[in-house]
Amino acid sequence: MSSERESCNSRHFTWLMKSCFPNPHDTDFSITKPHHHPTYPTLANTISSLPDDIVLDCLSRVPSSSLPSLSLVCRRWSRLLLSPDFSHLRRRLHLLRHTAVSIAATDFGLSAATLLDGAWNNSLFLPCYDAVSLDNFHSLLTQARVASIGPRIYVVGRNATLRYDTWTATVTPRSAMIFQRKKFALAAVAGKLYVAGGSSRTATVEEYDPMTDTWCVVAHAPRRRYGCVGASVDGVFYVIGGLRIGASGENDFSRAAGGAEAHAAYASSMDLFDVEARVWLRSRAVPGGGCVVAACAAAGRVYALTSHAVELSFWSFDAHKKCGGRGGGAFGEWCRIKSPPLPAQVRVDTRMRFSCVGMGDKVALIQVAGCVNEVRGSREGCVLVYDCIAGEWGKGADLPEVFRRAAYVGVEC
Repeated sequence: MSSERESCNSRHFTWLMKSCFPNPHDTDFSITKPHHHPTYPTLANTISSLPDDIVLDCLSRVPSSSLPSLSLVCRRWSRLLLSPDFSHLRRRLHLLRHTAVSIAATDFGLSAATLLDGAWNNSLFLPCYDAVSLDNFHSLLTQARVASIGPRIYVVGRNATLRYDTWTATVTPRSAMIFQRKKFALAAVAGKLYVAGGSSRTATVEEYDPMTDTWCVVAHAPRRRYGCVGASVDGVFYVIGGLRIGASGENDFSRAAGGAEAHAAYASSMDLFDVEARVWLRSRAVPGGGCVVAACAAAGRVYALTSHAVELSFWSFDAHKKCGGRGGGAFGEWCRIKSPPLPAQVRVDTRMRFSCVGMGDKVALIQVAGCVNEVRGSREGCVLVYDCIAGEWGKGADLPEVFRRAAYVGVEC
């Protein structure tokens, strides 16, 4: 007992805390396994002497509210909490929450709202470090796409990338894409980000590694798109809809970027990129030949809201590539499902826009822009929630006004 008291005095504890403070440049996420070494008599065993897999098993059972504090204990714990192994253990223990997060630019910086227990919970205004000016927030979010990897949300814009940590409520600048893009497809696949489309000058697909903060070109898309949507299921990156940039590429893209979208052809198709194999799978046509208004992935399927000029329809695509389909179906099958309960007057040629967010086994459909006078009975900030298991729509909590011109993403944390 006396030796234990001596080893835990305040002087030693202060030195330990300083030496273990999280290092933001620590990018080694490998998990060490127990090794067999000769045993020697010791006075006491501490948690620091345990192998990573045992420490992970202990940390994975901690309540979500304590995770931000645990990440500040030491560098080792911070590294383990952000590793894929930690997320896998939490998922297996059914301790991960699926929610939607809205990120908006304000005069004070970035602000976030999280959909929890049927209500939107606002966070404090978020400071941004490394001299990213407040003036850039608005322009960044105007054309940005967002995706999440664990508790971290990546806001990818034309000239900049930001990372928002939902645990610590901090925003950090990251490396920008290699090619400038606008209204492109973005999705997170196997712990990395993938982008495609949004440019008339390149058909490249870029990959972002958050561990090294670097972008690289990994493939070339079979066609160029503008205004497309990204999603991912089972290791496949889906590039959905948008406007097709054809032989006259530059002119079509310029007209689209200038707002004359009616003069360009809609790309009523979906390209599939297998990230692990680095190959493109057979493209799939969107049913009915309409334009894709919004899309996302949830419960092993890709969901798409489409417009056929006379109506809006809702579709699901069986994306269980490695399991041969779900419920007796086959990979690649489209199925029309119950349409959202929107006013009959809603058309794609109105000022109304939508965003789809996957939340585990649910899809949140958010009306992100509109005009009450143009579409009777409709309003900005309206949220509808589709239960993928029950196949029914329900009413969600309306967005607070400040978040009705924002970026939206599903988060697992």
